[in-house]
Amino acid sequence: MPQRKPKANPKPKPRATPKPRATPKPRPTSKPKLEPSTALTSASVDLGVRVVGIGASAGGLEALEAFFRNLPEVSGLAFVVVQHLDPDHKAMLVELLQRATTLKVLQARDRLRVEPGNIYVIPPNRDLSVLRGVLHLFAPAAPHGSRMPIDFFLLSLANDQRERSIGVILSGMGSDGTRGLAAIREQAGVVFVQEPASAKFDRMPRSAIDAGLADVVAPAAELARAVAAYVRRAPLAVRAQVPLGDKTLSAIDKICLLVRGATGHDFSQYKRSSVYRRIERRIALHQIDGIAAYVRFLQANPQETRILFRELLIGVTRFFRDPAAWVSLRDKVIPEVLARHENGQPLRAWVAGCSTGEEAYSLAIVLSEALDAERPRRNLPVQIFATDLDTDAIDKARLGVYPADIAGDVSPERLQRYFERDARGYRVTETLRASVVFATHNLIADPPFTKLDLLTCRNLLIYLAPELQAKLLPVFHYSLRPGGFLLLGSAETIGTADDLFAPVDLDARLFRRREAARRIALLELPPAFAARGTRAKVARPAAPALQTLAEQLLAQRHSPAAVLTTLQGEIVYVSGRTGPYLEPAAGKTNWNIHAMAREHVRGELSAAYRAASTGGGAVVRGGLRLTKAGRRTLSLRVERLEEPPGLRGLMLVVFEDEAAPRTGKGRGSGREEGSADTRARELEQALAELALTREQMVSSEEEARAANEELQSTNEELQSTNEELTTSKEEMQSLNEELQTLNHELQIKLDELARTNDDMRNLLDSTDIATLFLDGELRVRRYTAPMTKLVKLIPGDVDRPITDLAWDLTYPDLVADTREVLRTLLTRERQVGASGGRWFSVRIMPYRTLKNHVDGVVITFVDITAAKALEATLRGRLKVEEGEA
Repeated sequence: MPQRKPKANPKPKPRATPKPRATPKPRPTSKPKLEPSTALTSASVDLGVRVVGIGASAGGLEALEAFFRNLPEVSGLAFVVVQHLDPDHKAMLVELLQRATTLKVLQARDRLRVEPGNIYVIPPNRDLSVLRGVLHLFAPAAPHGSRMPIDFFLLSLANDQRERSIGVILSGMGSDGTRGLAAIREQAGVVFVQEPASAKFDRMPRSAIDAGLADVVAPAAELARAVAAYVRRAPLAVRAQVPLGDKTLSAIDKICLLVRGATGHDFSQYKRSSVYRRIERRIALHQIDGIAAYVRFLQANPQETRILFRELLIGVTRFFRDPAAWVSLRDKVIPEVLARHENGQPLRAWVAGCSTGEEAYSLAIVLSEALDAERPRRNLPVQIFATDLDTDAIDKARLGVYPADIAGDVSPERLQRYFERDARGYRVTETLRASVVFATHNLIADPPFTKLDLLTCRNLLIYLAPELQAKLLPVFHYSLRPGGFLLLGSAETIGTADDLFAPVDLDARLFRRREAARRIALLELPPAFAARGTRAKVARPAAPALQTLAEQLLAQRHSPAAVLTTLQGEIVYVSGRTGPYLEPAAGKTNWNIHAMAREHVRGELSAAYRAASTGGGAVVRGGLRLTKAGRRTLSLRVERLEEPPGLRGLMLVVFEDEAAPRTGKGRGSGREEGSADTRARELEQALAELALTREQMVSSEEEARAANEELQSTNEELQSTNEELTTSKEEMQSLNEELQTLNHELQIKLDELARTNDDMRNLLDSTDIATLFLDGELRVRRYTAPMTKLVKLIPGDVDRPITDLAWDLTYPDLVADTREVLRTLLTRERQVGASGGRWFSVRIMPYRTLKNHVDGVVITFVDITAAKALEATLRGRLKVEEGEA
C-alpha cells in the first residue's frame, strides 16, 4: 500500500557549522523520553554503528562537499558514498572529500568493517554491499552503462540495517537509487533527498520524489543537519520486541481515531508494532518529545494526519517481486486456469493492495505470455481488477509510467514488448494498460470481487492483526471460483484457514480454493456488501468452543443421537450415531439436514423444524417409523436454543428410539379373547388408514419441499445476479474514473502539443529562413512566412502538390531532385537564381519522425544574394588585377 513523500515540515532549524577539529570528539546522543516499560539500556541492546548510504552521480561532488561541510557533530554514524565512477580511471573522490570534512575518508575494501566517524567511498568498477556491518565488494555483473551501483548498495543496506537504515540521494542523472530507497522505506527506514532546484542535475532526486519515497526534501547543506537531528531522536532498535506500556497503547488508539476521522479508514486492527514503528519515524523527523506530544501535534496539523495515513499504508512494491513465486504461478497455475476456460470466456483476477500497479502489470504480462504461447491462440479476454486504499497510488498506476531502473526487475525482452521508452523512464503499452482496471477499494469495508480465477494479496496481511486476517481469508475464499488460486506474500500464510485453502506450492505461498470447506462460522462479508441485500451473518463461536458447549449441553439433557444446525438447516455438529436417521444426499456434497433426512422421517422433521424455529418452544413428534413395514419407531425432538449464549440461534434435533410394544396372551375367557381380536383388527385397520394418510401427507410435504427448494434456488440465483450487477456497477464506476483520467491526460497532451507547435513556429520564424515541408506525395504540409517571397502561398494551399505552385526560382529540376531525395534518402544542396537577381541556397533533406520513419521532405531556401554579389565583386577585381598584370 502506498505512501507519499512528506516534506520536511517543520524544517529543521539551521545550526552553526562546527569549526574544523583535528580529532572530532563524539558527544552523547540525546534520547527521547521513554516509558519505564519500553526504555532500553545500552547494556541490554547492542545497537552498533548506524550506516548512512549516500548516492550521487553527475554534479554530486558539489552536493557531497556541501553535505559534509555542514554536517554537525554526531556520534555512532558512518557514511558510505556510492557514486557513478569511470571504471578505467583512478578516482580522486577520497582526496576531494577529505578537504571538506574532519571525518576520516577511506576507500572501501573487501571485508572492511564499518566504524563510526568514517566515510567510505566506493572504488571504481566495483559494486558495494554491507552485511552485519562489514563491507563487501563485487565485480559488476551488468555491463557498463547499465549498472545501478546505488540501488545495489541501498538494497543491501535496507536488509542489513532494517528500520535503522538511512538513505540520502543527491544530484545525479537517471533514476539509480529509487529501488534502494523503496526497500529502505519498506523496512521503516528514513529517506532524505536533495531539493531538485538546488541540484546541478535533478533527475535522481526527482525520481525519488516522484516515487513518493522522500521523507525530507531540502538542499544538501540542510539535509546534513536534518540527518544529524533525526539520528539524535531516532527510535531505538528492537523496540517492537518489548511490550508497549498502557500510556503508549492509549496514545496509539487516539492516533488511530484521528486518522480515521480525517480519512475514514481504521488502522486499529493493524499490528500495533507496525503502527508504532511508523509513528516513531514521524516523531523523530519532527523532533517531537514523545508520542503524547505527537497526538497534540496531529490535532494541530491536519496535513500531518494525511501524511501519517500514507505512511501507515506502506505502499512499496516492484515488478516481479519474489521471482520464484512468479515462476510457480506461470508453471503450476496459469496452464490449469487456461485449460478450463472456453474460447471467449473471460479470465478474471484480482490484485488486492496493488499500490502503484507494478504487481498488476506483472500479472498482465505473465498472462499475455501464456496466451501467446497457446497454439492455436484462443480469444480469452483478460480482466484484472487492481485495487488499493490510496487514491494517489491508484492515479500513478493508471498513468503507467515508471522510472528507468525497472530494467533491474524486467527483462530486456519484456521491456521491448510491453513498455515504451518515455522521458521519465518507461510507460506501459496501451494493450497492456487496457487489460487492467484500477479502482480505489477498502479491502476490509468494501464488497469483494467475485467469480475470480486468481486472487493475489501479497505483503498486506503481515501488517494486519490475526483477527482481521481470519476475517479476510473467508472473503478471499468466497471471491474465488471453485478451484481458484490464492497467491500471498513470502512472509504470509493462511494460518488456521487450511479448511478453506489447500497448498499448491508452500515456498511460493500459492494455494488452491478447497471445496466443501469444513468452516463452521458463516462467512462474514464486509458491512457495505451486507447492506446491499446479502444474507446477514449469524454470530457463533469458533469450532473448539462450539464443540465443548454442545457436549456439555447434551450430557446434561440428552443421551441419544442429536445434531446442531443453523436456522437454515446446515449441520454444524453431530453427536452419537445418526446413521439410522440421516444419510448423505446424492450428488454434490450437501450438509443440510432436510436433504440428509431419511425418507420416512423427512416430512415430520420438516414440520417439526418449522414449528420449533417459529414457535420458540420444543416440538416433539413420536411414533415415527423408520421404514414402511418396520416396527421400529422413534421420537423426534426439535428445539431452538436460547441458552447458553454461545449456542443462541442454533437448532437442536434429537433422535430417540421408542420401546417396542410387548406382546402376549392374557388369562381372560375366549369371549374376551375374541373381543380383543376384534379390537385389534379394528386398530390395525385404523392404523393402516392413518399410515396411508400419513404417506399421502409426506408425499405432499415432499412436493412442497421440492417447490420450496426450487424457490430457494431461484432466490439464490437472483442474489447471485444482484451481486453481479453490484460488481458490474463498481466496474462501471471504476471505468468511468479511468475515462475521466484518460480524458485529463489527453487534455494535457493537447496542451503540450499546442505549446510545442507554438515553440516550433516561433523557432522557424526567428531563423528567417524560408522552409517548406512536403509529405510523401510532395504535397504542401507546412511552410514558414519567408516562403511567400519565393512562391505565392496562402493557407488554402496546404495539401496542394508542389507541381501546382508558381515559383520565382530558376530551378526546373526541383521536383525531380525532391523525388530523388525521397528515393535515396540522401540530402541535396544547390545554388539557384530567382527573379530580381536574387540567389538562394536550396537544401533538400528527408523528413524523419521520432521513430526514424521517412514521411516526406524538408526544403530550405537560404538567401545568398549578398554572398553572390560579393563573389561577383571579388571576381571582377581579380580580373582587373590580372589585366593590369
